[in-house]
Amino acid sequence: MTRERIGIYPGTFDPVTNGHLDIIGRATRLVDRLTVGVAANAGKGPLFSLAERVTMVEEVLATLPTPGVTIEVVPFSNLLMDFAVGQGASILVRGLRAVSDFEYEFQMCGMNSRLNPSIETVFLMAAEGCQFISSRFVKEIGRLGGDITGFVPPLVHDRLMTRFKELDAQETSPASP
Repeated sequence: MTRERIGIYPGTFDPVTNGHLDIIGRATRLVDRLTVGVAANAGKGPLFSLAERVTMVEEVLATLPTPGVTIEVVPFSNLLMDFAVGQGASILVRGLRAVSDFEYEFQMCGMNSRLNPSIETVFLMAAEGCQFISSRFVKEIGRLGGDITGFVPPLVHDRLMTRFKELDAQETSPASP
């Protein structure tokens, strides 16, 4: 009996982008089950709450074909390697957009390997059309009124526009006494 290959694709997903979806789709070719781990990561000051990010990822993934592979979305706030063990994972999937990503990911890979050498890190290069997409840039461009339709799924685009309107309303409302 062969062992089920379980992979973890961790990230903040604030918001989930077409680049993330590219990596998720390609990761499903490597594993039997993929857990998309949505990190709490309050230190990054996310635009969306953890629950909102989990829901967005779940809703977007529900629209994608993933034949033969189970994908689940799970929030986490503990050490990534402990989360991976808890999920039964043997593979950690990381996406790389550019050479600049590699240095950080290389260091993280080394640390994770020291913490748990039984979990293998697999790097997937972003598809050519996604190499420049980052959640940070998407939020910045969208907040300043730029067109982000090519960078995120329609559902995410709508949620971002709604959030930006909410933030604008907060900024323009008179201060409370």
